[in-house]
Formats: sequence, C-alpha cells, structure tokens
Amino acid sequence: MDIKLTPDTEKRLRGPIQRFVSEEYGVSLGDLGADTFLRFCLVELGPAIYNQAVADAQACVQERVSELSDICFADESDYWDKGAKKKVARKPLAGRPLGGR
Repeated sequence: MDIKLTPDTEKRLRGPIQRFVSEEYGVSLGDLGADTFLRFCLVELGPAIYNQAVADAQACVQERVSELSDICFADESDYWDKGAKKKVARKPLAGRPLGGR
C-alpha cells in the first residue's frame, strides 16, 4: 500500500525531520535528504502504523456497536401492559356498533 501525502504536508514535515536529525545526530539535513527520509518512513513504517490505526478504529466501532443493544431496543407490546397497570375501566361493547355510535 502506498501512503501518499499532499505536497503541503510533505513540505510541512521537512522542518521537524531536519530538526530531529540535527538535534539527535548533529548532522545538517537539506530538503532533499528530509524528503528522502520521509519517503523511507512512509514505505517502511507507514503500513504498520496504518494497519494499527485501522485495527484501533475497528475495535472502537465494534465496542460502540456492542452498546447498541442497550440503547436501541424498545419494549414491545406494552400497550395492554400499561392499560392493565392503570386499571382502566373498560365498558363492554355488547350491543353497540363499532365506532362508538
């Protein structure tokens, strides 16, 4: 898998790469050297970092999906249960047409 960065991102990363190499190794690195180092990191390290990020995202999504059963289900068939709890008096329909007239 090729990881591609925008030219602006590559340009923005040159400075931190150059500073890191200078402070850690005492070596001055030009733009070409920083770009080469960045390409090396993208090819060699990028896929491992990408794969870990995808695995982390999958775990996060799976955790959220497992929580759906706690928040997305409503009690079914509780119309009569609510009426029975309230002890609603119901008049018999015998002798009356449907519709209450």
